[in-house]
Amino acid sequence: MSNSVQCKLCPRYCIIMPGQSGECRVRVNIDGKLTCVVYGFPCSINVDPIEKKPCFHFLPGTKSLSMATVGCNLHCLNCQNWEISQANPEESEAYNCSPEKLVDAAVKYKCESISYTYTDPVVFYEFVFDTAKLAQEKKIRNVLVTAGYINTKPWKVLLKQVDVARIDLKGITEEFYQKVPQATLKPVLDAIVTAKEMGVHVEIINLLIPTLNDSPKDIRNLVQWIAKNVGKEIPLHFSRFFPMYKMKNLPPTPLETLDLAKKISTDEGMEFVYIGNIASQEGQNTYCPACKKLLIERSGFNVLQNNLEDGKCSCGRAIYGVWK
Repeated sequence: MSNSVQCKLCPRYCIIMPGQSGECRVRVNIDGKLTCVVYGFPCSINVDPIEKKPCFHFLPGTKSLSMATVGCNLHCLNCQNWEISQANPEESEAYNCSPEKLVDAAVKYKCESISYTYTDPVVFYEFVFDTAKLAQEKKIRNVLVTAGYINTKPWKVLLKQVDVARIDLKGITEEFYQKVPQATLKPVLDAIVTAKEMGVHVEIINLLIPTLNDSPKDIRNLVQWIAKNVGKEIPLHFSRFFPMYKMKNLPPTPLETLDLAKKISTDEGMEFVYIGNIASQEGQNTYCPACKKLLIERSGFNVLQNNLEDGKCSCGRAIYGVWK
């Protein structure tokens, strides 16, 4: 097709006609050239605790400059940020903010990392890459909060600039991926394995949606896949679903389901399992897998105590993570 371009960034492989965008809305064919039209135009910039990502085994208690542009290459029926993830760039407010300005802001506000979050950094790939490279030069870490729906080649290039991949594994069946995020499962599994193989710190989150991905069988299969393919030391976060966007017909996740997910994970040997989106007395604390000592106590996004010594428990057990 004349002047059409094909985007090879994610598994959708969108063929885009002149003046049109891919499914993400932000990668546009301009005069036969694929252009990320949100480069330098974040719609959201905040200073967050790193625990909000959630990221529990990476520099606990530190601040992370968090940013996003509009757009996403998934169309999750339950998206909590749908106002920006499913927005068109020309209809949205944005800041004029270069990679240099973002890194300067991270320095100004004493943030030890920059998190690319809220929507999905995959779609504003070039903006992330350039910002992350500058951040590395300033000794600022980089955190991807992503669904991991990206092709392997560009993923490997980006990971060289990244310290953390906090990846949404939304379910463990192809049927779920086609129905809810309207995508496919295998590229996400590949992205998780690749990140771990490249030495990037990995944490995984799974939102438990009643009747869709919360059966004991699905939970166990998901946990077993993680344990087998990336390791039992990977921090695993189970999060509570609340009805929103196009999925208001389902109830919030029962607390019993979250507790069951934690128990199944522990039974399968996972060492660090957390539950979120609820007030939990112990579900957000980190304990030593060897001696069961309380290592990090959390309340909400606050770290109340941190008993790690050079990344180890007092019993000598090394704890997976990136620690001061």
